[in-house]
Amino acid sequence: MSWYSRRSALLGLTLLAGCGFTPVYGPGGAAEGLWGRIEIDAPEDAAGYALVQQLEQRLGRASAAEYQMSAVIGLDQDGLGVTPDQEITRYQLRGQVTYALEHTPSGDTVTEGAVNSFTSYSAPVFTADRGAIAGNTVSVLSAEEDAVDRLMVILADQIVAELLATAPEWRR
Repeated sequence: MSWYSRRSALLGLTLLAGCGFTPVYGPGGAAEGLWGRIEIDAPEDAAGYALVQQLEQRLGRASAAEYQMSAVIGLDQDGLGVTPDQEITRYQLRGQVTYALEHTPSGDTVTEGAVNSFTSYSAPVFTADRGAIAGNTVSVLSAEEDAVDRLMVILADQIVAELLATAPEWRR
């Protein structure tokens, strides 16, 4: 490492330490004390189950719940890839989660928000003359379920990022 690079790195670290930066997951960070403190409402369907599973993986399963999270999931799908015969071969799956976090002892809603994202999956076309482009009906259903799971990972990451970014404002 050159002398100039070392000086730049040291200067950067000095400036970072001087600005009051605290790592989110470090001691005194926004995530401290949230692990296992947020209970998430029971899921109503497969997408809800996948979302709750991802949120619990990131926030911990509630053991001493101080907060209660409710989440409403909306899913929508559109055809993207179309063959010359007007058959859809690719779908885009869009999802939105509207959530609210309630402080359980007081009943106050401490934060709420909405996140959205999308993913896509392939749906092969079957014809007698061409055969299957990429699989069968089971593979299409599996691809759709996998797309829902991937979308819930993305949305859970966004929710957790918003909670951690705003935790100093609402945490009690």
